[in-house]
Amino acid sequence: MIIRGDEPEQVRLIKKLYKPGNYFMQGDEAVSYGAIFAGCRFYAGYPITPASEIAEAMARELPKVSGYYLQMEDEIGSIAAVVGASWTGLKSMTATSGPGFSLMQENLGYAVMTETPLVLVDVQRSGPSTGQATKGAQGDFFQARWGTHGDHPIIAVSPTSGQDAFWETIRAFNIAERLRTPVVILFDGVLAHTREFVRIPDIGEVEITYRKLPKNEEEARLPFGDPHGDGVPPMPLFGHGYFTHVTGSTHKENGLRDVYTPEVHDRLVRRIHRKIEQNRHVYEKYEEHFTEDAEILVVSWGVTARPSLGAVLRAREEGIKAGLFVPKTVHPFPGERMRELGKRVRAILVPEMNLGQMILEVERYVNDDVLLKGVNRIGGVPLTVEEILREIRGVA
Repeated sequence: MIIRGDEPEQVRLIKKLYKPGNYFMQGDEAVSYGAIFAGCRFYAGYPITPASEIAEAMARELPKVSGYYLQMEDEIGSIAAVVGASWTGLKSMTATSGPGFSLMQENLGYAVMTETPLVLVDVQRSGPSTGQATKGAQGDFFQARWGTHGDHPIIAVSPTSGQDAFWETIRAFNIAERLRTPVVILFDGVLAHTREFVRIPDIGEVEITYRKLPKNEEEARLPFGDPHGDGVPPMPLFGHGYFTHVTGSTHKENGLRDVYTPEVHDRLVRRIHRKIEQNRHVYEKYEEHFTEDAEILVVSWGVTARPSLGAVLRAREEGIKAGLFVPKTVHPFPGERMRELGKRVRAILVPEMNLGQMILEVERYVNDDVLLKGVNRIGGVPLTVEEILREIRGVA
């Protein structure tokens, strides 16, 4: 477990408040407890279905661990407050759904440009616009990647259950802190409101990462430099004795604006990309089931991965050599592993609760001689095991 020097008291609080064991809870609540265990001590948000239960849980639990909860006037103010709190040293989070996610995009880009660690939970619902406010969906896959403007990297993870949501939220905070970047959690309304058993561990089982801080005044004067060669600058915190300039405009290594020099912009944006690309080992994660001998590969993510696994199990009972690939980090997409698996199979099915989004990422890494087919549903109702199994039989 990696903790800050001033956090043993927080650990003692968690040990006292949250006894290890199995608890029956919603997926939204699992996200909230994962955030608390990860060290989140600031939450700002605005109520929106189906993410409101995250705000409710954080409002209830954060004061118990000396944290802060703010209900803001809207989603724009929510992510702005989270960015500010992060620069004071607090691990910070907000949560929303599709329409609110749209409103957060400008400040999400600001967080990328200012290299501000934070976690943004998007509990996807059926759209566009207000859509089916109480129904789940997976329509924000590309919004997470390209929702804000300009050349920018983004990291997005996607849980497949309440238990997974607990651990993936912790992982999202650790990635954000390690790489000094915002991380998106692509959750969905189905899992958010599903109640199931979630095991709460002892805090000693949890790895807690905190951002890199300056070792000296020289490093503090270069909050956007690269003194350690990993692309991740130490982060001087407001209120800790450092003079730090933070701007979303193009800036030099010392944080001061320079919007006229092409080399300054090129150097800054390429480094922000490089720190993500060269640290894939920090965030890349996927699950595989029966891929060793698979002839038909199902590629699925989030809520749809669950019936996909059921369909693969049923197919194998029928003698069909099916396998399942589940990206847990969906952006950057695990393309190299997808390319390797694509060479082994003759057909790939991509079930999603949308009209075909992740399938476009899969297509980038698969040869034309592989049959590639989407299994898609919209309307707020998840795909079933039988429906996915029928498609597997159809290409067997």
